[in-house]
Amino acid sequence: MEASKKHVPHLPWMRNSVDIDLFDDCPLDLLPCLDTRLEKALYKMHIQSLFPVQVAVWQETIGPGAFERDICVNSPTGSGKTLAYALPIVQTLSSRTIRCLRALVVLPTRDLALQVKEVFDAIAPAMGLAVGLAVGQSSIADEISELIKKPELEIHATFDPEEIQREPQTAVDILVATPGRLMDHINLTKGFSLEHLHYLVVDETDRLLREEYQSWLPTVIQLTHSNDDESFGHETTSPSMLGFLTTFRRSGVERGYKGKRYPRLVKMIFSATLTQDPSKLSQLDLDHPLLLTSGNKRYRLPEKLESYKLICKSKLKPLYLVALLQELKGEKCIVFTSSIESTHRLSTLLKFLGDLPFQFSEYSRLQHQSVRSKTLKAFREGKIEVLIATDAMTRGMDVEGIRNVINYEVPAFVKTYIHRAGRTARAGQSGCCFTLLRKHEVKRFDLMLQKADNTSSSVRSLPADAVENILPLYSPALEKLKEYVETETARKSSIGFKSMKSSKRKKATTVKE
Repeated sequence: MEASKKHVPHLPWMRNSVDIDLFDDCPLDLLPCLDTRLEKALYKMHIQSLFPVQVAVWQETIGPGAFERDICVNSPTGSGKTLAYALPIVQTLSSRTIRCLRALVVLPTRDLALQVKEVFDAIAPAMGLAVGLAVGQSSIADEISELIKKPELEIHATFDPEEIQREPQTAVDILVATPGRLMDHINLTKGFSLEHLHYLVVDETDRLLREEYQSWLPTVIQLTHSNDDESFGHETTSPSMLGFLTTFRRSGVERGYKGKRYPRLVKMIFSATLTQDPSKLSQLDLDHPLLLTSGNKRYRLPEKLESYKLICKSKLKPLYLVALLQELKGEKCIVFTSSIESTHRLSTLLKFLGDLPFQFSEYSRLQHQSVRSKTLKAFREGKIEVLIATDAMTRGMDVEGIRNVINYEVPAFVKTYIHRAGRTARAGQSGCCFTLLRKHEVKRFDLMLQKADNTSSSVRSLPADAVENILPLYSPALEKLKEYVETETARKSSIGFKSMKSSKRKKATTVKE
């Protein structure tokens, strides 16, 4: 049989990448140019050294690379990508003299944005920087009060019309945002400006380049380029003519960027499964990009991950899951399903099975944000041992101590498997990924794993009586689930019918008027 050809990226810069695996962990006291204030903040976070991806990015930003190129990072989940971009941005912005929005970090979900903000909050204050959040967790009015400062007139201020009409200004140096709420502030918030933006981070890039997210990207790029054709590079222009918060972007030949503004907008792109599609990457308008990637394989799993497959009978699949969770004896786990509906039904079924020897909870978009936040907090603290969730809700989630990931339903793509498995075996720790399979799914699953660097998955067996012991509880639980689903369906239909009748009445009233 002829060996399959090695996949070669279309874009030349993707064929000339920097291998992150060539870097070693670096103790903080040996990291060149690290500000002592940042070093102290990292020690408070119990961080003694940086991981290879963090060292590689540091070299291309604070080190010899000096942010001369846009950075694209394709590295396994749990390798430390968040701190990889947070550290150089915070260190560079610490030299700023005027507060305005200079760094924007965009993420696909609210939960992931909250997690990233926590990282910035741990290091930015030490450098005198303010970090904002725009995710829709609170009302837009509350967010505006945090993000925008109104100009204050001094007691002896003159009544100069220019002083009185001074515009509100951004009150943060760094903003962590989701695309929807970012667009709300761009379109509606007075004083919100990307005029001085210096760094744009696109985290979980593959998701943010999908169609449902795409409107934010061209808008941000257009706004950051809006001053290119204006008079910012002309020597005859005085600061007073441009306002006291003007960032000068000189047009010139500094560092080879002929005809482009300087300092330029630096883009930093991060993913565990970075796309190689030229049409998608072109949306980012990358400038002389440099790719940092781990190894030769396009997809990479955590180094200390152990992969297992559990062959089960189709009709008894929930019982195999319960038996496996019992075997894991209270270890922290995430169970993945393929949809919100499947997550909800599986969680409900487990409740109907009675008192199980582990605490579990649903984690999905069906729940209000406050409920999800409480659930995640309980999971972090160990009060809940098992989280049942979808891919979208947990992608990028970093919870310490997750020992196991369970694929209740087989992921359709290797990218999905990588993001699921990456919830464990993070930051150099060990972990296990179990996949529940029917016999006819085994071959396809093995072929899928060959696309990653993990070409084998051991078969995991359960004790002979593990499933049989809980079998008597199964039929009554299924009956309760059936009744529950019928009740829920009827309730939703009733709400929909009432809503439709109300809408018809309003239309009829409008026609009469």
